[in-house]
Amino acid sequence: MLFHVRMDVSIPDDLDPDVRADTVAREKAYSQDLQRAGKWPHIWRIVGEYSNFSIFDVESNDELHALLSGLPLFPYMQIKVTPLATHPSDINGPAAP
Repeated sequence: MLFHVRMDVSIPDDLDPDVRADTVAREKAYSQDLQRAGKWPHIWRIVGEYSNFSIFDVESNDELHALLSGLPLFPYMQIKVTPLATHPSDINGPAAP
């Protein structure tokens, strides 16, 4: 199942700088592990924002929720998930029945 996910990050200004640095480092490692595993095949930065658009390729809604809630920055994120389906006009998608 493919999902388009927008993540907007808002880390509190008063968060201890060492905690912030550790959280951001763990976030990067976790997200790169998911990318290597094929669960997070695409990620794009949104210019001028502390936000990204991502594509997740997972088995279920529950798996996506587990992966997203496992993000170290999850407590500081607003997340919008959009399930994706193959478009009938997509020449690169699977053949129509």
